[in-house]
Amino acid sequence: MINIQALTKKYGTLKAVDNLDLNVLKGEVFGFLGPNGAGKTTTIRVMAGLIPPTMGSISIGGYDVVAHPREAKKVTGFIPDTPYLFEKLTGHEFLRFAGRLYGMNGTRVESESERLLAFFDLTDWADQLVESYSHGMKKRLAMASALLHDPRVIIVDEPMVGLDPLGAKKVRGLFRDLANEGKTIFLTTHELPTAEAVCDRIGIIHHGKLIGLGNMDELSTQARIPGSNLEEVFLRLTLETSLGIS
Repeated sequence: MINIQALTKKYGTLKAVDNLDLNVLKGEVFGFLGPNGAGKTTTIRVMAGLIPPTMGSISIGGYDVVAHPREAKKVTGFIPDTPYLFEKLTGHEFLRFAGRLYGMNGTRVESESERLLAFFDLTDWADQLVESYSHGMKKRLAMASALLHDPRVIIVDEPMVGLDPLGAKKVRGLFRDLANEGKTIFLTTHELPTAEAVCDRIGIIHHGKLIGLGNMDELSTQARIPGSNLEEVFLRLTLETSLGIS
């Protein structure tokens, strides 16, 4: 569902992403991890069509995000780490606006809005201005808007930031349910226990390069510490890369 080939993104002389190759499958929850500045957010922004690649390509659902941006966006739901919402609209109005952007008919927008507002515990706030929402509520509304058009691929940057423990548990369950329905989830997070619990496979990026890829057994073998947890694997691989140890 997501195919990344030789992706490179430069800012001047800095290579934020360096010749990245990655294939994420249908029905997979894929975690994309790395230290601050590793290239995670840059990769996601290229995937979402917010910035162009310097070289290489990304296709989502068979659509190249540069050559066919509208088609790629129609099959994608994007949830940024910081929600950017129209705060002078109510929650309900914002979802109606999002639905029109996706070309959804009014009846479907209303039914899906009601369902998602209920799921994210926002029904009682649906007619209140978004500016009155807490950060966690804004994050949940952003998730609802990204899921409104039933995308085949969901790209999520730091999904648990701003959520209380109950909300985070619900979102973890949602990701697994969506994957079981055949959706593909691509997420970044600094919460390693969350990634270990919810992801089928994990890629670790550092200095713009992919330094680890696989399920937990495969990653622990790559780190030469079989049976270890994700935190141990992550620290070993990133430290060795920083020190130039192969």
